[in-house]
Amino acid sequence: MINFEYIRTSTAKAAVDAKTKNKAAQFIAGGTNLVDLMKKGVTAPQRLIDINALPLKEITNDSRGVSIGALVPNSVAAENKLVMEKHPLLSMALNAGASAQLRNMATVGGNIMQRTRCPYFYDITMPCNKRQPQSGCGAMDGYNRMHAIFGASDKCIAVHPSDMCVALAALNATVIVNTTKGEKKIAFVDFHRLPGDTPELDNNLAAGELITAVHIPANHFNKSYYLKVRDRLSYAFALVSVAVALEVNDGVIKSASIAMGGVAHKAWRLTEVEKYLIGKGTTANVFKDAAEIGLKDAKTYQHNAYKVKLGKSAIVEALTKATS
Repeated sequence: MINFEYIRTSTAKAAVDAKTKNKAAQFIAGGTNLVDLMKKGVTAPQRLIDINALPLKEITNDSRGVSIGALVPNSVAAENKLVMEKHPLLSMALNAGASAQLRNMATVGGNIMQRTRCPYFYDITMPCNKRQPQSGCGAMDGYNRMHAIFGASDKCIAVHPSDMCVALAALNATVIVNTTKGEKKIAFVDFHRLPGDTPELDNNLAAGELITAVHIPANHFNKSYYLKVRDRLSYAFALVSVAVALEVNDGVIKSASIAMGGVAHKAWRLTEVEKYLIGKGTTANVFKDAAEIGLKDAKTYQHNAYKVKLGKSAIVEALTKATS
């Protein structure tokens, strides 16, 4: 780990200004991902800008929806009565992530900004286009059991590790961002990028911009479930996960929003499945057909073909549990 400058800021403007002046600087809050990356030598910021003093720790509600400050700890958001009542899907996803100790430290904004846990990204002796552009992708011909089956490119097949982000994608959330020119909003489904030819770019946040909150719009979903399939019960990243949010009246699905995790460089919305489900009943055959639609375009690699069968089963189980 190299020597670095450490500063504290108390306003969003001061934080943005400090980062704008030094492109090698990074924001730090809980540090549950960034510190690991620094220890491993994956990243080496010249300056750390501590934003913990910023007034971004409130959870509020109005007629438009729920807003969660970027510095709200994951554990606080998961256990907040407002979140549990209005958006239980988010609470379930947050509680499925990491360990209790990490959830106490990790923030909502930091969760969104976390980087892939691909072992080739973390191992600085291996080629990785995300860590070092144009160096190659070690996972492509390596051990790729955990890797993407949707939206990958020949430059990168890594997946995004967050559980929370899968739920936020399904809930049609918006990321609120502070910039040098004022506030802007980014639809959550557009926040993270697919790798394409520039896998080193995880998201569409510009240099110097700071996440200040996440807004979840009011909705009519009355059935939801988050299913995470992993190698062990706790502190493991998803092999496959499914976030389901449905509006069901008299046994008929009126609206649906479904996203998957562990399958792409970002939370993967199943838009064709959502369209198929509208007007259908909550039956086993409908759910099975939905799963087939959801995985029909999957592209597998040497060690992750199992994710297709697993993904189908996960979709069926998530839909079943959401509606049972």
